[in-house]
Amino acid sequence: MRATLLVAGIALAVLGTTWSCRKSGDAPRVLDGAGATLPLPLYAKWSTEFALYDPTVRVNYQPLGSGAGIRQMSDGVTDFGATDEPMTDEQIARLHGDVVHIPMTVGAIVLTYNVPGLTELRLTPDVVADVFRGVISRWDDPRIGLANAGVTLPAQPITVVHRADGSGTSAAFATYLAKNSEAWRSDVGTGVSPRFPVGVGARGNDGVTAFVKSTPLAIGYVELAYARQAGLPTALVKNRAGVFVQPNLTSLEHAMSGLEDRIPDDLRVSLVDTTDEGAYPIAALSYLIVPRDAKDRAKGEALARFVWWGLHQGQTYAAALDYAPLPPSIVTRAERTVRALRADGQLVAIGRSDR
Repeated sequence: MRATLLVAGIALAVLGTTWSCRKSGDAPRVLDGAGATLPLPLYAKWSTEFALYDPTVRVNYQPLGSGAGIRQMSDGVTDFGATDEPMTDEQIARLHGDVVHIPMTVGAIVLTYNVPGLTELRLTPDVVADVFRGVISRWDDPRIGLANAGVTLPAQPITVVHRADGSGTSAAFATYLAKNSEAWRSDVGTGVSPRFPVGVGARGNDGVTAFVKSTPLAIGYVELAYARQAGLPTALVKNRAGVFVQPNLTSLEHAMSGLEDRIPDDLRVSLVDTTDEGAYPIAALSYLIVPRDAKDRAKGEALARFVWWGLHQGQTYAAALDYAPLPPSIVTRAERTVRALRADGQLVAIGRSDR
């Protein structure tokens, strides 16, 4: 893990003094959430830090994948969901529109590999598509070598590792390939559960990371933080401008370039394959999905406080964990959504005087 970001002395928005006090000795109120594994390292940090900030609330987050997070929130199993792939219009309609998307962070989906001696690898989208379709099956394939002149590639088979669960990470990865490969669009498709024709499935970003790390000659796709923590290399990937880009905070910021001008009112937007020449092309905006009108007022207000904290204090932990903090303009847009949240038909009290 990279060094923890120091936050002492930073002036940030504070939630104010209108919280209701609970009696000493009362158990903390528990908020249950589930969903995307992409933001798990950040959300785990938030859960710990928010418990110190507001001891009346505990956040219990289960990394089950974006698809499961949407289902459990939709079925009322959890208080909130998390996903890197926004819900579809049809999914929202089944809930009568009673759900909102709140962007919380931005992550990079990277190609990580385990090839002894190979420290730099450049990949084009057509090559990636054909590796994960099984058309390219060996590391020394001439098409891989074309973008890696002077690099010695092993004359060995490639072990492909992909997600076995419904995943927003898979959705962003598949969307990038579908935009650049007609064969991918027709053979594999997009969404949280693409039809991978070859490879080994593993659950979660952590499962794919562990499989790649333990399997020489393997390649898989995971969120950047997982590859960094495992000490695995990441490939430079060709973006829409034709530039091979390394995944890092700078290239994620480029992926968000102009976002405030194209993000819709409901905040559902894709960061995949944007046109900025410095942009890493497989980026994902990770969302919390929360009820527009919570049934339990106390829980609704506690959840609103947690989300507001994540949009402000929580952003200071992002960079140290390889996530890009949200641009101020997007935070402002997200604030409007949080201020409009209700419980039992009435606006929730976030604890601020600037509603």
